[in-house]
Amino acid sequence: MRTRQRLLTAVLTATAVASGLAATATAAPGAVPARTIEVSTAAQLKTALTGASPGDTIHLADGSYSGNFKTSVAASSGSRITLTGSSKAVLKAGGGYGLHLNGASYWTVKGITVTGGQKGIMIDSARGVVVDTVTVHGLDMEGVHFRTSSPDGVIRNSRVYDTGNDGRGMGEGIYVGTANTLSDKSDNVQILGNTIGPDVGGEAVDIKEGTTGGKLSGNTFDGKGLTGVHYDDSWIDVKGNNYVIENNTGKNTTNNGYETHSQQSGWGCGTVFRGNRSTLTGATGDKQLAINVTNQSTSCRTTVYASNTVTGGRGLTNITVTP
Repeated sequence: MRTRQRLLTAVLTATAVASGLAATATAAPGAVPARTIEVSTAAQLKTALTGASPGDTIHLADGSYSGNFKTSVAASSGSRITLTGSSKAVLKAGGGYGLHLNGASYWTVKGITVTGGQKGIMIDSARGVVVDTVTVHGLDMEGVHFRTSSPDGVIRNSRVYDTGNDGRGMGEGIYVGTANTLSDKSDNVQILGNTIGPDVGGEAVDIKEGTTGGKLSGNTFDGKGLTGVHYDDSWIDVKGNNYVIENNTGKNTTNNGYETHSQQSGWGCGTVFRGNRSTLTGATGDKQLAINVTNQSTSCRTTVYASNTVTGGRGLTNITVTP
């Protein structure tokens, strides 16, 4: 019996060794294992942002990180780079951008707070960036901006408030695209489950012409603090094409809840509204509609489903409702 046990043990050991050798032989030569980079100072954070490799996680300790932070390191869809910390890990900018992902595709930014400065989180020329459970506030201009053809981005479960403090009406909570151009293809951006407002100086979400195919779902908007500058008199302004706006809740607006516009010919079309709940009590503008469609035509259609509801104001919409 003991001999048989010794033979069995020898066979299993040989098999395990052989398997290990096979795994080593097929591993990519020179591969660098993913790291967790612990950061507790602003200097360490700047070094980590520029020195990260695909698969790495940068973990911020609770505390204040003063400065402007940026990276141009790109990852991949299968090997993302993550910047994470709790809401007590606070990036504090004295001007400029709090966090700038410039060409930094496939990053995930999770949990942290960004405050101060001109703009909060800027995403330029970066595909597949995910912003998750962050807090962004106390800014002169917009909170989070997907810009310069940054497609397939996501912002979810986050809070944006107290923006636009320079008083120029450029304090959108979330901004997609670039005004007055069709070259910014920040397409398929998803804005999911966020709380935006109060004291957001522009629209809660501004969707620019040239962008296509995004979704806004499950968000909560509080328009208290809309300035009325640059026509910001609604929670959402859609000027891109083929967006789905669904299951959002809004209160406090100066005029309308949601609007569509054609700033460029052939744009601001194909928007679908369904399941949104609007409270317009206190609105004083000339329309006071939950969904104001300014550009409905045979070639530029907007669909408003009967599942949308409104309290207060003067009505649900100015176009025919789809059952």
